[in-house]
Amino acid sequence: MAVNYNAKEEVDGHPSGGVGVAGGGAVGGGGAVKTRKPDNTAFKQQRLPAWQPILTAGTVLPAFFIIGLIFIPIGIGIFVTSNNIREYEIDYTGTEPSSPCNKCLNVSWDSTPPCTCTIDFTLEHSFESNVFMYYGLSNFYQNHRRYVKSRDDSQLNGDNSSLLNPSKECEPYRTNEDKPIAPCGAIANSMFNDTLELYRIDNDTRIPITLIKKGIAWWTDKNVKFRNPSGDTNNLTALFQGTTKPVNWPKPVYMLDSEPDNNGFINEDFIVWMRTAALPTFRKLYRLIERKNNLQPTLQAGKYSLDITYNYPVHSFDGRKRMILSTISWMGGKNPFLGIAYITVGSICFFLGVVLLIIHHKYGNRNTSADIPN
Repeated sequence: MAVNYNAKEEVDGHPSGGVGVAGGGAVGGGGAVKTRKPDNTAFKQQRLPAWQPILTAGTVLPAFFIIGLIFIPIGIGIFVTSNNIREYEIDYTGTEPSSPCNKCLNVSWDSTPPCTCTIDFTLEHSFESNVFMYYGLSNFYQNHRRYVKSRDDSQLNGDNSSLLNPSKECEPYRTNEDKPIAPCGAIANSMFNDTLELYRIDNDTRIPITLIKKGIAWWTDKNVKFRNPSGDTNNLTALFQGTTKPVNWPKPVYMLDSEPDNNGFINEDFIVWMRTAALPTFRKLYRLIERKNNLQPTLQAGKYSLDITYNYPVHSFDGRKRMILSTISWMGGKNPFLGIAYITVGSICFFLGVVLLIIHHKYGNRNTSADIPN
């Protein structure tokens, strides 16, 4: 009798195949056979029903053309809408010697008195709808891992025990002079604190523009994620007793605003800052300018001046500071990338459709069967 021995199916040094039967049978002595063969089920033997598309010219070419004809108009619409948004930007870092803010370039966190500067500018076009004032920072990495983790969400949510015993994630901004810091962490410690005031100049008269400081934070942040400690909310000084201000702050958290519903941990400037940015160049909403009269634009074309209380130092890390005035549309702020992306994808699909159509028309009907010589 011939023996069929398959070395690849050895298990623990012994052949798994039997004698006289390839890959199966019983081993002498009555032992059970160890086999790698999957169970005879529809799933393990891959006999389940399946749908496999057949990519032919009749199915691929229409898909390319449909995608191109849909994406290109959508992209053009989004791009035109983005370009119709009015936006004006002023860099007030002060690195240029001719800048009015150059004298404030080397300001420190605790400069007394604070440095102030004024920049005059002209709006060539009117801003018709509501205007959003942003401050922008460059070369500021809010996305650094240790920076993002340096906060105590329980403390910010009003937990009294966390107020006096902050998380260790806040180190080295957890305590100062043996007192817990409220709010603790590197994010809160580096909060943007420049003050921006806008004036319209009419016949050499400076007319202040009303800047609204409420309604700039996300509703969920304002009403869910950030809360003051429980107790007498009308006496924040008592609620925060036993804590101290962040190292770089000029005043404690309960003195951020004079209005009780915009003070402490629920101060909207503070909430906006605590939502960290994903990129090193970013902008954050600072104020709102609402349109009061439908017959007149929110900001008329003309001369304006920006008064800046320069408190936030950025020169040490080669950062830059900007003030941005912008309107919005149904798709948000000015962002041409989405429109360009749609146009690009649609154009590529349409171009590939044309190329494949030419190839199919030229070579698709060719007889591929080989001629058999006589």
